[in-house]
Amino acid sequence: MKRVFRLSEKTHGPGGIYFSWQKTLGNYLATTGFDHNVKIYDRHGEQRDEINLPGMCASLGWDKDGDTLAIINDKTGVVFLWDANGQRTAQLDSGLKDTLSFLLWSKRAQQLAIGTAKGNLLVYNHQTSRKIPILGKHTRKITCGAWSSQNLLALGSEDKTITISNAEGDTVRQTSVRAEPADLQFSEMKGDERSMMGENTVSVVIGRKTLFLYNMNDPENPIELAFQQRYGSIVAYKWYGDGYIMIGFSQGYFVVISTHMKEIGQELFQARNHKDSLTSIAISLSLNKAASCGDNCVKIHDLSDLKEMYAIITVEEDRTLDKMAWTDDGQLMAVSTTKGSLNVYLTKLPLLGEAYQTRIAYLTSLLEVTIQDSVNQVSSLCWVRHTRPG
Repeated sequence: MKRVFRLSEKTHGPGGIYFSWQKTLGNYLATTGFDHNVKIYDRHGEQRDEINLPGMCASLGWDKDGDTLAIINDKTGVVFLWDANGQRTAQLDSGLKDTLSFLLWSKRAQQLAIGTAKGNLLVYNHQTSRKIPILGKHTRKITCGAWSSQNLLALGSEDKTITISNAEGDTVRQTSVRAEPADLQFSEMKGDERSMMGENTVSVVIGRKTLFLYNMNDPENPIELAFQQRYGSIVAYKWYGDGYIMIGFSQGYFVVISTHMKEIGQELFQARNHKDSLTSIAISLSLNKAASCGDNCVKIHDLSDLKEMYAIITVEEDRTLDKMAWTDDGQLMAVSTTKGSLNVYLTKLPLLGEAYQTRIAYLTSLLEVTIQDSVNQVSSLCWVRHTRPG
């Protein structure tokens, strides 16, 4: 895998680096750290903009089309909105008086959910500029959440409850859990009959040890899955395929389970991908690949046969890898480190070529074209700047 660019530890100063790829197009990468700045890079590593915040960035995220990046900070109730098309920043006063702690765009509409440290909620419609404040949605800090494809909003809080609300912010379901929830997601749990609800299940990690599945078709019978102690704590998980969940554990284990009721909780695949620790996992449906990172390497598997190791990326300069994420098209993968650096790798190259007489020109990286004479067996490289195929 070819490295496209690297951001050094100096980009945001000491500490970790947090990042988010632009949805859909993946033309921009937003990064932040402990320096009160958000930087926007293009996919070649060129800085395109910088947003100075009054406090440390508490969360950032792109809307479903990748047109707008929303940013909140820990000092004010102002939401910064960066327009990717005009490359300009606007400010939205949330009207919330306590510290902003959470934000997430809807999968379906131009709606943004903003949560606070005291459990209050704002649902903002970016298209109409309508703001719906919901005070007391939770009694403590809102820490995680997810929108469903049906535009329901699930939230998790330090008060050990999960709420499910409609797009207006009205609570339609609520359930308690026995420890603090984290990494809340919506998906479809498979039953004997096809659900008419689509994404019918809220999944959430409880106390970093168990996975809690709350099926809205059967709210009285939630399922809590525990795992072998030797795996360590749950670091991350991803739904994929026909009701499968891939889970990464702190001790380096990489496990796949099914949510089909006949085989609920069964381990369909298990591997110890990393000797010391696993820190993140990612899935690219466009590539049909899954990856885990830990120690100083990223291991990539083919989803159709997880036993097959597709590729291994070793990061020589940085031995403490942290988070990883693919662009939606699977072309680029970003891998961060706990020291604050970030590497971006080319994982898929568009097929692009042309022939003239005995010469063939074809793309060999995002900014590199190789020209080869098939008769004289002569090759040459041509570098292209600031253009992108397709």
